[in-house]
Amino acid sequence: MPMLSLIVPCYNEQESLPIFYRETSRIVSGLGCEYEFLFIDDGSRDGTLPLLRRLAQEDRHVTYLSFSRNFGKEAAMYAGFCHARGDYVAVMDADMQDPPALLPRMLEILSQGEYDSVATRRVSRAGEPPVRSWFARLFYRIINRISDAEIVDGARDFRMMKREMVQAIVAMDEYNRFSKGIFGWIGFRTFWLPYENVERVAGQTKWSFWKLFKYAVDGIINFSQAPLSAVFWLGMGMTAVSFLSLVFIVVRRLVFGDPVAGWASTICVIIFIGGMQLFFLGVIGQYIAKTYMETKHRPHFIVAESNAERVERVR
Repeated sequence: MPMLSLIVPCYNEQESLPIFYRETSRIVSGLGCEYEFLFIDDGSRDGTLPLLRRLAQEDRHVTYLSFSRNFGKEAAMYAGFCHARGDYVAVMDADMQDPPALLPRMLEILSQGEYDSVATRRVSRAGEPPVRSWFARLFYRIINRISDAEIVDGARDFRMMKREMVQAIVAMDEYNRFSKGIFGWIGFRTFWLPYENVERVAGQTKWSFWKLFKYAVDGIINFSQAPLSAVFWLGMGMTAVSFLSLVFIVVRRLVFGDPVAGWASTICVIIFIGGMQLFFLGVIGQYIAKTYMETKHRPHFIVAESNAERVERVR
């Protein structure tokens, strides 16, 4: 009998977790297969960990890993992939924005053998601020133009995969992770399952606009060298313009004897060029910082507590 592993990253989800567990348990218990809940407590500061302890005592299907601190959702997902035992592995959020009712359909599609994963995408962004939606769509257009990884607009982390795809994800043990890009980069046959946007059942989102912006920048830098190429070509273009301007000034002075005036305009040009140089250095610095973190070989996560019989504490 096949086994289904449900990876559920949790960060301060004590309000939504009971609702998620109750509804998802009802659905997966009727799938006709073995299953396990793999809850990853990402350093929660509320009552999430005590709740997971109680669920693990009451239900043999519940396994939890608790990090020593908050390492981020990417680390939590990676920990889940490393410890999942199922033939099929699904990633879900605990806030019910990933509808558990889709799980039977996802398992049915994978069981037919034509696809290696079933991924979900939101066809609407109802309830989301318009500015945030506009930036999200802009991000998907940009990254699909400049990177090798195909990322569908509205794609969620909520997906179900076969064991072979999970093994490929685990093999990519890079420190700076961007799972949406990794899912697209490794390939495999994917079926896209659309659904309407669902609001959180309880609690507040952990993703502020600034966090989403930094996440988008990480995704672009992790899966594209286009910013470096753009900096190079823009620098070349500005150098050419500067050289032509210099020739024009010299010729004007020698031929017409007209001294070039304009202290204010000169200062504006200097400030503009200086700002562009700092921006270019910042782009290069982002790549250097990513490289620096990779070379340190720090663990993606540290497990402080778990009810699993065998668990990698550091990875």
